[in-house]
Amino acid sequence: MGVSERRACRVLGQHRSTQRQVPKGRDDEDQLVADMIELARQYGRYGYRRIAALLREAGWQVNDKRVERLWRREGLKVPNKQPKKGRLWFNDGSCVRLRASHPNHVWSYDFVHHRTDDGRVFRTLNLIDEFTRECLSIRVKRKLNSIDVIDVLTDQFILRGVPSYIRSDNGPEFIAEAVRN
Repeated sequence: MGVSERRACRVLGQHRSTQRQVPKGRDDEDQLVADMIELARQYGRYGYRRIAALLREAGWQVNDKRVERLWRREGLKVPNKQPKKGRLWFNDGSCVRLRASHPNHVWSYDFVHHRTDDGRVFRTLNLIDEFTRECLSIRVKRKLNSIDVIDVLTDQFILRGVPSYIRSDNGPEFIAEAVRN
């Protein structure tokens, strides 16, 4: 006709999307999607590019863009990697994870940093019993060092007895010679 789609729709008072052809998929698209879903189920950590390569190896004539379009349409995703859990192992090198089995078996302590409204930093030293999840002590100061760690631990040793294991990170206050002794 020689008239643009935009002008013809404006004259007729119709929206342009009503005049467009509905795209129809290829005849083999259902089988391709079924194969793609089966491969995604079989290889759970593969993305659409690797699945497209596997489909081509299986004899399909597909490119990555088509597989990506179908991948998104079907709502397929690669699951996020699960974070590895930090482990505390026995000192003898065995690979059995040490878990608290009774009160006073494993204690753990760490620093937490906070700020006041005026922007000044203070730290808290938190000591917990891992079996009961009870907070044994919280020490709050602007500056905490290894002597404060020793004070908190000795106070709790006197009140509750010495635990079998103490867990901490490798901060300079925790690996100080005085704390280890």
